[in-house]
Amino acid sequence: MKNVQQIINAKAEGVFSVTSNATVLDALKVMTEKNISSLLIIEKEVLLGIFTERDYARKIILQGKSSKETLVSEAMTPDPITVNLTDSIDHCMQLMTEKHIRHLPVVNMDKVAGMVSIGDVVKFIIADQKQTISQLESYINS
Repeated sequence: MKNVQQIINAKAEGVFSVTSNATVLDALKVMTEKNISSLLIIEKEVLLGIFTERDYARKIILQGKSSKETLVSEAMTPDPITVNLTDSIDHCMQLMTEKHIRHLPVVNMDKVAGMVSIGDVVKFIIADQKQTISQLESYINS
């Protein structure tokens, strides 16, 4: 069974985060610079929450708040659902589908090891299916 560790190993980037006292504008700048749609909120190596584009739209823009003056702690989703390195890809897909979320922080021994997005999961599943099809074609042709 394929697991989260395999996705983390395939990703080149590290963990992108800000602290809870960063402004929403600062968080958005990091997200733009890194071309990502979510950031982890980490302090002293402890995962406090996650801030996503959806949080921005619903908790800042629609509420008429200022990105320059609002702290990430006011807009983040606290205590996000997490997975660990040994969880299966199927488990990630199930969580994302049932909970209507697109990002899962990966925690290993109480430390953040990375982030898995719905895009990562879909790419991994497609690559795995292509490999299976290729192996089956090879078997049939031999």
